[in-house]
Amino acid sequence: MAQDKVTTKDGRKPIRVWVDGCFDMMHFGHANALRQARAMGDYLIVGVHSDEEVERNKGPCVMKEDERYAAVAACKWADEVVKDAPYVTTMETLDKYDIDFVVHGDDITTAADGTDCYQHVKDAGRYKECKRTVGISTTELVGRMLLVTRDHHIRGSRTSGSPMQGVDEAAVANFSQGSMPAGALTGIAHYLSTSKKIIQFSSGHEPQAGDRVVYVDGAFDLFHTGHIEFFKRAREFGDYLLVGVHDDQTVNAIKGGNFPVMNLQERVLGALQCRYVDEVIIGAPYSVTKDVLEDVYHVDAVVHGASDQPLDIDGKDPYELPKQRGIYHEVEHPRLDLTTTVIIERIIANRQVYIERQARKAKKAVSEAEQEQREKEVRAALHM
Repeated sequence: MAQDKVTTKDGRKPIRVWVDGCFDMMHFGHANALRQARAMGDYLIVGVHSDEEVERNKGPCVMKEDERYAAVAACKWADEVVKDAPYVTTMETLDKYDIDFVVHGDDITTAADGTDCYQHVKDAGRYKECKRTVGISTTELVGRMLLVTRDHHIRGSRTSGSPMQGVDEAAVANFSQGSMPAGALTGIAHYLSTSKKIIQFSSGHEPQAGDRVVYVDGAFDLFHTGHIEFFKRAREFGDYLLVGVHDDQTVNAIKGGNFPVMNLQERVLGALQCRYVDEVIIGAPYSVTKDVLEDVYHVDAVVHGASDQPLDIDGKDPYELPKQRGIYHEVEHPRLDLTTTVIIERIIANRQVYIERQARKAKKAVSEAEQEQREKEVRAALHM
């Protein structure tokens, strides 16, 4: 794929960067890797492995391959997505897409046979590393669902004992009764966001004069293609999409159980990485208020998905005010069947499969860490 005729503004050949992976339950840790990789070049191509490739080398994915392809494509730092990318990155793949170098996190990833997936490109000097986001991973999120813990929530004053809507509570209650110790499933990491990370993920631009501001709100837990399609449709009502993300206690009071699976900071970063989102209100009220509609920006349209909306804890319609003002709209989209509850139900329905997957990944992680340490020792010896 020749790129000789394409140049940057300063007349040089664009630096083309490759990142690949499973991107299961595409979370802000994945997005942060893409952000760092994109900053190293001019054009980022993201290879996403098929379900078959992932199953053979790593174990079953929670999200289907078409869902993973769409989630990566919606990340604002991805310029192009290559479907069914090989699990082991080869020089042939890099040459096919005219790639200058590969970027991967500062940890080793091995194939089913135990070999380093990036050894070929490392040997060719076409490999660079970015910092892995500590405290978040697909394994961690699956572990939270298996254990049904609320330890990851950001504490506040609002609590509730209401049931988890749409999920078989008996099945959920049995999650923590397996034969594995909790540590083998997850350490329940506490991701601590910083103002720097929020700034890195933010678009940084304000609505211009004459722009129509659209407001949507929700939990946006386990950010997925259902959310993405909703944002995409909502943005069609205007020029600037403002997203309100409810705090942990509000979500738990309305939904109960161990919702949300991801805490407020994590869910905010998940929304901010989406290319359709312009700005986020952190800890937005569950009911749309005059402050929301007027104090941040002047909101021209409030959009909600075409699904049942639980009432606020005071029994009132959370969209009463925008309905009174005639700015409330409902939208349908092709992914209405995919919700956070559906994702959790996938884990419930295959509980034993995912427990075994977690055990295999934990064992593999130990092996990869040992291999990484040996490589560091070799590099250190070479520089003595």
